[in-house]
Amino acid sequence: MQHTMEKYTSVKSMLKRMVQVDQEMRNKGLEKPDEWDESIDLQNTAQMRILVADIGWPYISMVGYEGASNAWLLVQHADHDPAFQQMCLELMKSAPVEEVPRNHIAFLEDRIAVGKGLPQLFGTQFQRDSNGELKPHLIADPKNVDERRKKMWLGPLKDYRESMYLAYGK
Repeated sequence: MQHTMEKYTSVKSMLKRMVQVDQEMRNKGLEKPDEWDESIDLQNTAQMRILVADIGWPYISMVGYEGASNAWLLVQHADHDPAFQQMCLELMKSAPVEEVPRNHIAFLEDRIAVGKGLPQLFGTQFQRDSNGELKPHLIADPKNVDERRKKMWLGPLKDYRESMYLAYGK
């Protein structure tokens, strides 16, 4: 069923506002950890649960690429509710390929695996080791990670690692 973007203008606006609050809190929290506010993630997840129950997964044809990216980011940050993350991942995987960016699926799949203490498939999730060095969480079958990444519209792990170092320091 084709959706018209106009019908979902208020959904797009809501998602954009939620991500603005999410990102403001995260940026502050990185500089000043005592300003991290977990209630933002809880509120956003509650709103996303209502939204997904109401319209299903927000497809690109419904909310545009930015809106779909915003929905994905909010679910990515719903670590306190792994069952909801898993449900959203299944909805994303079952969507037509043009409706959900493959890289969103890869990031969420890795996020869920890492949350369960399992190896990730695509190397999207990083952590600091005991020396403070930024490294990817354990990767399943690391020899073939770039092949898997390519199928999910992701560049080579080496390039992603460099972008992580630029963003967060080595």
